[in-house]
Amino acid sequence: MVFSSLVFLYLFLPLVIIAYFISPKYFRNMVLLIASLFFYAWGEPKYVFLMLISILVNYVMGIVIDQTPPSAKKKRLLILTLIVNIAILGYYKYAGFFIGIWEDLFHVDIEFEEVPLPIGISFYTFQAMSYIIDVYRQEVKAQRSLTDLSLFISLFSQLVAGPIVRYQTIAEQIKRRIIKNEDLMIGTRRFIQGLAKKVLIANPMGAVADYCFALSGDNLATGTAWLGILAYTLQIYFDFSGYSDMAIGLARIFGFKFLENFNYPYISQSITEFWRRWHISLSQWFRDYVYFPLGGSRVDAQWKVYRNLLVVWTLTGFWHGASWTFMAWGFYYGVLICLEKWVVLKWLDNIPRVLRHVYVLLIVMIGWVFFRADDFAYSFNYIKTMFFLNDVPLYDYRTLLVLNDYGLYYVAGILFSIPVYQWYAKWSEQKAQENNGFYVSLRIVQTAYYLLIVFIVTMFLVNSTHNPFIYFRF
Repeated sequence: MVFSSLVFLYLFLPLVIIAYFISPKYFRNMVLLIASLFFYAWGEPKYVFLMLISILVNYVMGIVIDQTPPSAKKKRLLILTLIVNIAILGYYKYAGFFIGIWEDLFHVDIEFEEVPLPIGISFYTFQAMSYIIDVYRQEVKAQRSLTDLSLFISLFSQLVAGPIVRYQTIAEQIKRRIIKNEDLMIGTRRFIQGLAKKVLIANPMGAVADYCFALSGDNLATGTAWLGILAYTLQIYFDFSGYSDMAIGLARIFGFKFLENFNYPYISQSITEFWRRWHISLSQWFRDYVYFPLGGSRVDAQWKVYRNLLVVWTLTGFWHGASWTFMAWGFYYGVLICLEKWVVLKWLDNIPRVLRHVYVLLIVMIGWVFFRADDFAYSFNYIKTMFFLNDVPLYDYRTLLVLNDYGLYYVAGILFSIPVYQWYAKWSEQKAQENNGFYVSLRIVQTAYYLLIVFIVTMFLVNSTHNPFIYFRF
């Protein structure tokens, strides 16, 4: 089940909200847990048991580690628990990749049946590991309630595609939550905004990206290649940030306050800034649990800082998928961030803002080519076409067809990639505080606007085919 489906919007979500608010407060966590397990089981019933095993292991080991005084034994318990978590993730996500490498190296044929990747396993595994590590570091106490820990790991709003929520962020909220009318209003609006991002921008841009990346050779003109990667650049942002908006909005409706996961990354003026704005929860996870333990920037030699960055970013790429292209994508960003830390940031400070934006967008779009393509050969050929290194025309009828059919979606995508709505919201709220009549009018207009968005989204969903979120595959 996905958020952008009619079943979720008009059946599952209303029933869960009604059940939650009519239930006694002491039973509300159980309501959300049951709803979360049903939500996950809707698409993959058998993998609910895998998630429950992961929860049980981390529940028991969290208590054991919490009760063990600081010692070598406590560290061994932590390592053992992390190995179990990584082993579960590794088997389902990376076993086929490593077996393929082994076969290529030693020219052997190993019988191995590929297993489907359980949706959301990367996200809930990382949440579980952050919980265990924080318990080991004595930053939080182990959760004694199996229901509450299960809810933290499996809460349906962020279960299958994040954001990666730290236990210490919502530990108190799991125990007690006060839900105000403001929370319901903010949560509902945030959910609708994310839904609109996904259905009205990401889905059409995804159709263009699929069309353009299916072309090859002489069929792919330079203009079409640029339109294709621009479409994917917009698709992946509105798809993933749209999901995060919906997750944050849903959580707010039920009294949870999640941290932001995106902050207009395409307005960045350096790659370092881009990764402070894109998938913030993942970047912070690798910073706190990999980069800092490696020594971070507090090491005795500068080369070790660069080593740590390259390790972290290569692992970040590998987290996204069992593929050399993903690893290359992560390493690519590791190299760029090392170069920025070394010299490029000083150079960027001396050039106009617009050129800094162009630099970031070019770097990011080239990176998205590797992220989107299936292999290196296609990636390099696509990039050659983008930069006039292949003997193809600047544009052809396919280029014009895409512009004619999807031009407005491109405009909307570019417009909402910058904080236009944020500027408007800040201005309108300031005016509302100054003028009570304006406040009443604003609320009426906003209510009508969000109802209209829901109506338009519903029309799109009725007439569209299933289009899951990009990050479901990670």
